[in-house]
Amino acid sequence: MNTLVGRERPQSAAGSDPGAAQPAVIPIVPVPADDELGSLYAKRKEIYPRARIGDRLGWFQRWRWAAVWLTQILFYGLPWLTWNDRQAVLFDLAARKFYVFGLVLWPQDVIYLTALLIIAALSLFLFTAIGGRLWCGYACPQTVYTELFMWIERRIEGDRSRRMALDKAPWSTRKLALKGAKHAAWIAVALWTGFTFVGYFTPIHDLGRELLLLAAGGWSLFWVLFYGFATYGNAGWMREQVCKYMCPYARFQSAMFDKDTLIVTYDAGRGEPRAPAQRKSRGMDRRAEGLGDCIDCELCVQVCPTGIDIRNGLQYECIGCAACIDACNHVMDKAGLPRGLVRYTTTNALDQRLSSRQVLRRVLRPRVLVYSGILLAVIAALAAAVWLRVPLKVDVIRDRLALAREVSDERGSALVENVYRLNVANTTERRQRYSVQASGLPQLAVGSETSFEIEPASMRSVPLRLQAPADAVAPGSHPVTIEVRAQDDAGIAVREHTTFLGLRR
Repeated sequence: MNTLVGRERPQSAAGSDPGAAQPAVIPIVPVPADDELGSLYAKRKEIYPRARIGDRLGWFQRWRWAAVWLTQILFYGLPWLTWNDRQAVLFDLAARKFYVFGLVLWPQDVIYLTALLIIAALSLFLFTAIGGRLWCGYACPQTVYTELFMWIERRIEGDRSRRMALDKAPWSTRKLALKGAKHAAWIAVALWTGFTFVGYFTPIHDLGRELLLLAAGGWSLFWVLFYGFATYGNAGWMREQVCKYMCPYARFQSAMFDKDTLIVTYDAGRGEPRAPAQRKSRGMDRRAEGLGDCIDCELCVQVCPTGIDIRNGLQYECIGCAACIDACNHVMDKAGLPRGLVRYTTTNALDQRLSSRQVLRRVLRPRVLVYSGILLAVIAALAAAVWLRVPLKVDVIRDRLALAREVSDERGSALVENVYRLNVANTTERRQRYSVQASGLPQLAVGSETSFEIEPASMRSVPLRLQAPADAVAPGSHPVTIEVRAQDDAGIAVREHTTFLGLRR
């Protein structure tokens, strides 16, 4: 060890002092070289996942591509659907109206959005408790767009070996052309994705027309470019880094796991010790030779989009895509060994050697039942609320300038009058004519217009005057009910409660 000797105390003239302090020994920490410092911040290691093993897609890979097609058809297609001569799904933030097919929602309907978020969270908890990271492996936008961008990359640059060779090769006209074509395709998909996303909040036909005419508003253009850039960066460049370092779900997913959660697992008891397959070894009893079924081909690592080795056990980087299961099953078929060396199973199933039937029976455990019960209750409550929803909203606001006043009718009789303002919202998509009635006091009547019209999906402020004979209204506050009803549909009616003030004499 490199050491530094401290300064000694001076000795007396008579000789050395046996009680004097010994020289201080201070260790010197060697300064790391520049390359050693750089290793603390390791550069991202490029991952080249294989698209498939063999000529056909595996069972789980077909499911992943089905999820890609389904999610993207819905995402890119919904904004272009029409309903009642307007966009079928539109969250019009400027007008503060949300259109979902035949449903028109207003800011007062935020409870429905809250219920949808609760349903999404409970569904995530339920599916994770049953089958692990199913959302991450099949439906997460990061997974879906990464899969889409890698498909574009393979179509332009070639398979795994060709991409690795291309990246190692020096820059040339061919390499520049391939890289340029790939990034151009990525940018096109990313910009179309950003345009589609903004089209959910701005009428997409108007947005497209404005972009073509170079007349789009600043905010619309900004959000198209922002979401396009995010898609291009996340799916094209960052890929597994988002899942490993940025996504919070990868960190707290273990809180929803237990030993009966189905996860992608390597059966070490069957696979170890590993050994390459020998020629003419098909049908050989490897166990009799003291070998496990794993032939150490590492194809399960090569197909993994996050670059992990599933044989090292469950890791937070695993997104549950099951690509390693398809690869291993293909290898087992070729080697004449039974499938399932890498499979969906549970920790208890591996430890206790449970059968598939026993594993499925353990699915209905308390955690799953609680999640399912709460989820079904919230879904039922939301469905009932939407079904019973009245497409009419009424707010009664009292005139603060004149709480109560005395007026006369046509015959000169004294009346007590209260003034209100009705904010009435017609949430249907047709013009409606409404009538107003009041009750709660003897001879209470509406002194203003008793009927009015409102345009489709519009709001109108309507003045309202309630009158009652002065001798029939005692001083103080009296509860009254105001009813607004559609004239052509008796089922559309709202009753609001307010107070009527009498005069003090």
